[in-house]
Amino acid sequence: MRFRVASISFLLATASVGLAWLSLQPPLIRLLKAIDPANYEQAAVPQIVSEVRSLLPWLLIADLLLVAVLIFAVLHLTLSRALMRTEQAIEGLGRVDLEPGLPLIGSSNAPLLSRVEAAVSRVTEALRAERATIQRQLADLTAAHTQLTRAQTELVASERLVTVGRLAAGVAHEVGNPLSGILGYLSLARSRERDPQNQEFLNLIEKEVLRIDGIVRGLLELGRPSRGVPQPVVLASVAQACLSLLRKAPELEGVEIASRIPDSAVVRGEAGGISQILINLLLNAGQAMGGKGRIALQTSEVGAQLELHVEDEGPGIPAENLPRLFEPFFTTRSAGGTGLGLAVSLHLALGMGGTLTAANRPAGGARFTLTLPTT
Repeated sequence: MRFRVASISFLLATASVGLAWLSLQPPLIRLLKAIDPANYEQAAVPQIVSEVRSLLPWLLIADLLLVAVLIFAVLHLTLSRALMRTEQAIEGLGRVDLEPGLPLIGSSNAPLLSRVEAAVSRVTEALRAERATIQRQLADLTAAHTQLTRAQTELVASERLVTVGRLAAGVAHEVGNPLSGILGYLSLARSRERDPQNQEFLNLIEKEVLRIDGIVRGLLELGRPSRGVPQPVVLASVAQACLSLLRKAPELEGVEIASRIPDSAVVRGEAGGISQILINLLLNAGQAMGGKGRIALQTSEVGAQLELHVEDEGPGIPAENLPRLFEPFFTTRSAGGTGLGLAVSLHLALGMGGTLTAANRPAGGARFTLTLPTT
C-alpha cells in the first residue's frame, strides 16, 4: 500500500515539475539569449525582462490549472469512482436494497478500495441470498401455521362433536320416549278438547315438544356414523332437488337463487348428507338476508377435491363469531335457533372425507364452502 501511495505521489510530482519546466522553458530561453554576450543588446534587455516578468504569472496560473486537472483525473480514476460505488453499496445495505451492483474483485494485487468494493459486494450477495432464504422460510412457516390452525380448529370441532354425540347416545332414549308419550297424550287431549283457547294452548305445547324432539334428533345425528358407502354424486342434480324442496320455504320467499353448478361436477359422497348440508346452508343464508336478496351456488376444482360455494348478500359473519360458528348449540338467533345445523353439517362433511368452512366475502355477505373429494 505504501509503495502504491509513493508511486502516485512521485507521478504527480514528476508531472507537476514537467509541466512547470515545459511552460517556463520558452521565456527563460529567450531571457538567456538576451543576456548572452554574443547577442547582448543593452537596449533590448529591459524590454525582454519586462515581457518575461509579465508573462510568468500567467504561465504559473496555467501550470496550476493543468496540475489541478491532472491530480483530479488521477484521484478520480484511482479513488473517486471506487468510493462512489462503495458508498452506493453501503447505502444499499442501509436500505436493505440488496440488488447486485458491484463487480466481484478478489485479487490481492487489486487496489485497496477495489478490495473494499469486493468485500461489500460479497456481503451484499450473502445478505440478498439470506433474505431470499428467510422469505421462503417465512412463507413456508405462514402456510404451515395456517394449515396447523385449520387442523387444530377441525380437531377441536371434531372432539366437541364426538363428546356431544356420546352424550346424545346416552340420553336420546331417555328423552325420546317421554317425548313420544307427551305427543300422544297431546293428540288425544286435542281430539277431546272443544274450547278454542285450550286448543291453541295445546298447539303451542305440541310445537315446543316438537322443537325439543328436533334438538334430540340433531344430537343423535352428531353421534351417528356414516350412513353408507360414499359413491359418485352429481352435485347439479342434488342442488336442483334441494331448490325444488325449498321453493316455498318462508326463509327463501323473496330470495333469488342462482345455481351455476355444471353437470360435470361429480363428487364422492352421500346424496342424503350433501342435501342436508345444502338445505341448512340455504336456509341460513335466507334467514341472514331477512328473506330478500340473492344466493349464488358455484363450484371450483382444487386438486383432487371440488369446492361448492354458497354465497349470500347478507350482513356477513362477525369476526368474533367465526371461530365458534360450527360449535354445537352456538347460535346468533334470538329465538328459534338450536345451534345444531352447522355442527351437524360439518359432521356430515367430515364423515364423507371433506370439510365445511365459512368466511366473509370481500364484496359483503358470507361464503360457505363445502369441500368434497372428486371421483
